[in-house]
Amino acid sequence: MMVQARERGSDEGAGIRVGFTCSKKVGNAVARNRAKRRLREIARLVLPELGRPGWDYVLIGRVNATADRPFEALQNDLRYALRKLHRDHP
Repeated sequence: MMVQARERGSDEGAGIRVGFTCSKKVGNAVARNRAKRRLREIARLVLPELGRPGWDYVLIGRVNATADRPFEALQNDLRYALRKLHRDHP
């Protein structure tokens, strides 16, 4: 999984916004949908804890890794990415 983020301007609204994407490299429609469902669930669990209001996040599914990686490891990957991202933007 890969995470992209950006801080919105003050005129763009508050709250956390999130998007999900998986290219055809992830697999057929069934595999892409499964990967996106997993990304949605880890975002639901992790973003309220570590996400910041006024930020946009995009979670990008990767070939094999998103669908096959243990769920807890995916959660930890997102936690790590968010901590690293926000450490650079206090």
